[in-house]
Amino acid sequence: MSQFAENVSKRLYSLDVFRGMTMFLLIAEAAGFHEHFSTVTEGTVFSGIALQLHHHPWNGLRFWDLIQPFFMFIVGVAMPFSLRKRLAAGNQKKVTLHILRRCALLFCFGVLLHCVYNQALVWELWNVLVQLAFTILIAYALMRLSMKTQLLVSVGLLVLTEVLYRMYNPAAPYVQGHDSFGAFIDILVMGKVDSGYWVFVNFIPTAVHTIWGVVCGQLLLSHRPIKEKLKLFLVFGTIALVLGFALDILQITPIVKRIATTSFILASGGFAVLVLTFFYWMIDVKHRKGKWLSIFSVVGTNAIFIYLFSETVGVQWFRDFGAIWTEGLLSPIGVPTDWVALINALLVLFIFWYITYFLDRHKIYFKV
Repeated sequence: MSQFAENVSKRLYSLDVFRGMTMFLLIAEAAGFHEHFSTVTEGTVFSGIALQLHHHPWNGLRFWDLIQPFFMFIVGVAMPFSLRKRLAAGNQKKVTLHILRRCALLFCFGVLLHCVYNQALVWELWNVLVQLAFTILIAYALMRLSMKTQLLVSVGLLVLTEVLYRMYNPAAPYVQGHDSFGAFIDILVMGKVDSGYWVFVNFIPTAVHTIWGVVCGQLLLSHRPIKEKLKLFLVFGTIALVLGFALDILQITPIVKRIATTSFILASGGFAVLVLTFFYWMIDVKHRKGKWLSIFSVVGTNAIFIYLFSETVGVQWFRDFGAIWTEGLLSPIGVPTDWVALINALLVLFIFWYITYFLDRHKIYFKV
């Protein structure tokens, strides 16, 4: 077992696949697939699937609500692996400076993305990269503590979230609207609130996802028996999942992604741990590493780059570029407009994917 622990410290292919699948879904949204798939399937048996590719408007949980938690959790899992390599090549001070630089860049990228979305200079802090900049800092500050202490701090962050929201609006702490603690902080920091009710202060509870990822990464790097790792993951993930849904069902704290309630963090974090467990067991333990998995893993090799590319240049250039061919070839032969748009989204998605494939094939990796 000790030999396996040494090997897994070099590369965890299951994490590459998990990251790649998550990023594949994100660039699919940027390509317009989710939007046009919903239009094409409206009123059909596939409409339920299409609905899962959009965020829940408030109290509830859809598949798409899990993508950001997966992303932040995956970043946490990867941290012990990447930091071990960096510590082997340098000292703690250099590693800390690297983390600070990385978080500063992620913060700036997140702010700039909102400027791109608005086609104007704006000060908005709702992007996932801004959130990630803070969660990485929090998780890194705790990494040298015991795993038990890290988990206790994560519980403390959830308790703090509950206290802040309940103290600010005791009568209706999680009401849909702009009367929550999160909206109050947005007014203080940005002078505005988001029309979709997203809040900047989400980085406090979502730091739990990154912390749990770090703990899972440290467990994977440990010399514990494989069966023990799997058991710990299964038990922890299941408990978190049950607690999250129990808080919602018992009407204690509703599951709301937009303000990252504690029940949402527990439920989505539980799903993240269980999905990692499945990939780890299937790919790294059972060695079922089919070549088809590389379709997804290559997307994760330049995760931040392809996310930024697809959300900026990709959306602005490639959707229109693809339409030259899809509309030009398909519309004259009578293909419905909605289907042309969906096919165009698939073409753009392929272009995004091929960029990551090309970069990986030529060993070109953009690091933040």
